[in-house]
Amino acid sequence: MTAEMTIDPILHRIGHHGPVAADLETLFALHRAWRQAVPYENLDIQLGRPISLEPDALFDKLVRRRRGGYCYEQNAGLAMLLRLAGFQVTMVEAGVLRAARGEAMWGNHNALLVDLDGRRWLADAGIGDGFVEPLPLREGPHTQGDLTYRLEQLDPDTWRFRHHPSGSIASYDFRLLPREIADFAARCRELSTSAESAYVTTLMAARPVAGHTLLLLSRTLRRLGTDGRTSRTIGDAAEFARTLSTDFLVPLNELGQDGVARLWFKTGTQDDLWRARVSDIP
Repeated sequence: MTAEMTIDPILHRIGHHGPVAADLETLFALHRAWRQAVPYENLDIQLGRPISLEPDALFDKLVRRRRGGYCYEQNAGLAMLLRLAGFQVTMVEAGVLRAARGEAMWGNHNALLVDLDGRRWLADAGIGDGFVEPLPLREGPHTQGDLTYRLEQLDPDTWRFRHHPSGSIASYDFRLLPREIADFAARCRELSTSAESAYVTTLMAARPVAGHTLLLLSRTLRRLGTDGRTSRTIGDAAEFARTLSTDFLVPLNELGQDGVARLWFKTGTQDDLWRARVSDIP
C-alpha cells in the first residue's frame, strides 16, 4: 500500500465514526459497516471495463470513487481496511459450489481469516447476501439475527461455509493456506471477461438492508430473507437508475454519461439467461 492509502478515508467511506482498535468490537463494527456501505456489484464488467486488483486501483475505486465491486475486489478492500486497523489478516482461496461441482471451482472466490486473541474469524464481503458480521472459525451453526449459517471442517486445511436456507448459494469451501490478491488475477480476468461467465452474462448488485438482502439480477429486484424470497421486475430506465442509486448506493456519475442507458439496454435480454444460470451466481 502506498503512503496515500490511510485508514481515515476508508472509515469516512463506510461511515464508521467510533474508535478503532484491534479488538473484537472494532472487527465486528468495521465488517458490518463495510458490508452495508460498499455494494456488491459487477457494473464495470457489464460496461466492458477491466477489473484491476492492484491496491492503488482498488483504493481509488472503492474508497475515493465510492464504488463497489465483486468478490475479489470486495475482500481485497476489506483486507486493506482491517490491516490498516491493526488486525492480522490472511487472504485464502475459496470455491463457491465446490461441494456440488468439484475441484474446478477452486479460486472462483476469496475469503479472509482474522486472528485475534487466540481465536480465528472468517470475514467475507464477497458474497452478495453473505453474513454481515464475521463468523468464528468453529464447527457448527452460527446465528446472526434470524439467519443461521454453518461451518464444517472437511480436513485439517479445508473448511466449508454453508449459507442459510434462503441464501443465493448453498455453500463455498475455503483453504487455510495464505494467498495474496495477485494470486487471483488470472481467475479474475477469466470471470470478468469470458462469455461463459455469469458475471458477464448477468448484471448483479447486492446489499444487506434491515434484516434482509436486496439482490438485483439484470432487471429483477429480489428480496432475500428468513421469510423466503420475493421479486419484482423493474419497469423502466428511470426506476432502474433510482434502484442503483438509492438501494445500492451506486454513484451514477461514475458509470459515465450514458452508462445507465447502456446498462438498461443490455439487461433487456439478460433475465431469461440468469434464470437458467442463477445457481452460478454468488
